[in-house]
Amino acid sequence: MSTATATTGATRAERKQNAPIMTHRQILLVIYGLMAGMFLSSLDQTIVGTAIRTIGDDLHGLDQQAWVTTAYMITSTISVPIYGKLSDIFGRRPLFIFGISVFIIGSVLSTFSTSMIMLAGFRAFQGIGAGALMSLPLAIMADILAPRERAKYQGYFFAVFGISSLIGPLVGGLFAGANEILWIAGWRWVFLINLPIGLIALGMVIAFLHLPKVGKHENPRIDWWGATVVVVALVPLLLVAEQGREWGWASAAAIACYVIGGLGAIAFVLIEIAMKDDAIIPIRLFHSNTFSMATVIGVLVGFGMFGAMMTIPLYMQIVAGLTPTESGFAMLPMVVGLMASSMASGQITARTGKYGIFPRTGTLCTALGFLLLTFVSAATPIWFMMIGMFVVGLGLGQLMQSLTMASQNAVAAPDMGVATSGAQFFRQIGGTLGTAIMLSILFTLLPTNITHSMADKPTLTAALNAALDPAVAGKEQNKAVMKQLWTPIVDPLQQNIQAQLDKGATEAKAAAGQAVTQKVTDGVNQAVAAGQIPAAAAQTVIDQKVAEATPAAQAAALQAVADKAHGTVQDGKVVVDWSNKGQRTYWVDQLVPNIVKEIDKGTSKASNGSSSSVSDTSFLKGADPVLTKPFMVGFTQAIDVIYWVGFGVLMLAFVLSWFFKAPPLRTRSALQEQADAAGVSETGTIRVQSA
Repeated sequence: MSTATATTGATRAERKQNAPIMTHRQILLVIYGLMAGMFLSSLDQTIVGTAIRTIGDDLHGLDQQAWVTTAYMITSTISVPIYGKLSDIFGRRPLFIFGISVFIIGSVLSTFSTSMIMLAGFRAFQGIGAGALMSLPLAIMADILAPRERAKYQGYFFAVFGISSLIGPLVGGLFAGANEILWIAGWRWVFLINLPIGLIALGMVIAFLHLPKVGKHENPRIDWWGATVVVVALVPLLLVAEQGREWGWASAAAIACYVIGGLGAIAFVLIEIAMKDDAIIPIRLFHSNTFSMATVIGVLVGFGMFGAMMTIPLYMQIVAGLTPTESGFAMLPMVVGLMASSMASGQITARTGKYGIFPRTGTLCTALGFLLLTFVSAATPIWFMMIGMFVVGLGLGQLMQSLTMASQNAVAAPDMGVATSGAQFFRQIGGTLGTAIMLSILFTLLPTNITHSMADKPTLTAALNAALDPAVAGKEQNKAVMKQLWTPIVDPLQQNIQAQLDKGATEAKAAAGQAVTQKVTDGVNQAVAAGQIPAAAAQTVIDQKVAEATPAAQAAALQAVADKAHGTVQDGKVVVDWSNKGQRTYWVDQLVPNIVKEIDKGTSKASNGSSSSVSDTSFLKGADPVLTKPFMVGFTQAIDVIYWVGFGVLMLAFVLSWFFKAPPLRTRSALQEQADAAGVSETGTIRVQSA
């Protein structure tokens, strides 16, 4: 065993052995660089999320919106562990600079998209850069700061996160609502704005992000096969997770994704075992019970968090009627809760050195937040939803830092990057699965729930009365909801009622004609017998008198039918005047019990409208609340199920957290450990010992 570098004297070696590898000023400069990159990433997500609906409408591909999200998600998720491993080998700074550069180029390319498919391709390229912005800042923080020191600096990061969460929806709404800005379509600035922000961030990173380099004598072995196979494994699995609901979970495309992804996952594990320490995600990391348990809890937290939280903006926009910008601001209670609990838990950790309690309190608090959200209904005020979001945020703030910290403290300092990116990677996998499964549950339940919400007699009575009222149904703002939801129900009902009235009118007119004929015939026959009318003229007299008496008799018969049916005689027909409140109310009272019975039996026409109303909800905008209430009730019942699932998943994570043993916190940063163990060269390079 020989050291790779020699010192010029014992005194110098001893001095350097315990000297801090970075000063406070150097640490602050690095943090400024990290903040710039994180601001770029977090602002992009909030802006794009706010404007994506407008983008889809402008590019005539709203139904292809999922591909834009999926493409970005796949490449950013897959690149996370690759960045983590490569940064352990080549250093964080060059890869962080590379990630920002790719992100900027992808943003500029996205600006010139002419279709949603083109935009999806450019967003996929942009996601390659986003993977670095997601994973490397946490690894760099672990490199330069001891765990108990991080609380002193995390306020900077939460300020960035808070500011981006605050201005993101505002900027996104501004761009989405503008037709043109400087002769460029407003929504294109959603991506173009990343150019100046990204260049500023890139300049700050180049200027400030200087870390001591890790030098190694041996040529590093890069796990190219592992990087390739992880793509083969995850792309089909993430693809089917996002698109399976559209394809069908048992379709040929879905089955092909299952098979390819499964074989890829098996191959990836075998390759990682063979690559040993050089693997992208070394299998030996899972020999640590702490790392394994933190990974499992992280997957569950990601599953519950991303899967359930994606319904909150939908509720805000669909049920509460908020604009995308307003719904973004309405999410601020969760951001505030997350920031407050994360900073509080960080301060407690810094003062006491203890953090093992936070996975338990965090999972329990998040679960309680979801439990509160299960009480949401179509009539719930927004402030109640905000309370639930705040409680969820309080829980998540305790979890994010503590789980990552546990993963980092469970591994050796040289593995800091791969451990940090691994924790982020598995949490994103859990979030992707959660989103796919929760969305599948939501859109599977929604048509049935909308139909069954109509079985509520007061709701159906009020809605059907409005839908049958021409003054309400004919309003411009109600035409869309009528076409989408109520016309498939109302038209057959009106046609059936009219058919019944026509049949009754025909029978009544025939009976009236027969009665007139019989009465006239009897009278004429009596006159013939009395010698008052010649027998030869009897038939002529009968025909004449029948023709004279029949119209009045039939009119009286029609009026009797109309009175009995609570209708009106118009142009010789019995019809229901749907603009007449009394007639309309009578028929609604007659129809509602039968519709309720049909819904209970599953034979109602109501399912026709509800099944086609889940792919596009624009028909709800401005519509009469009475007409939209069945949809709103059905939607909130569906998301309540989502929140129950989120509650169950987080309670499972809470149970597992009691088997989670948090390792002691490091007293030094990862770089400081390596520096103290191997010594520091004149250039600041950490030199390692070699055999």
